[in-house]
Amino acid sequence: MATEKLTAQQLQIELQQLNSQAQQPWTVNAAGKLSKSLKFPDFIHAWGFMNTVALYAEKKNHHPEWFNVYNRVDIELTTHDAGGLSAKDIELASFIDTLQHA
Repeated sequence: MATEKLTAQQLQIELQQLNSQAQQPWTVNAAGKLSKSLKFPDFIHAWGFMNTVALYAEKKNHHPEWFNVYNRVDIELTTHDAGGLSAKDIELASFIDTLQHA
């Protein structure tokens, strides 16, 4: 079964719900990807966060696009086979946010 791209209305609703409890909101960038930049106390904390996300992403077979420099992790989410954002991206973003509250 193919993953379906969220409609603009579905995305708006999902984004509002996702950001309702977020410390820092997710945004949709110019490339149409769900994005967030996170800062950690140091490299070890950033790397530990990335390890935790990587294990979850591998189980879900849905992987983030990300970039790490020292204590910063920039994340972009999209579902390539759907041609844009899908429920998979919202689920991964929600998981990432739970780590921010931990």
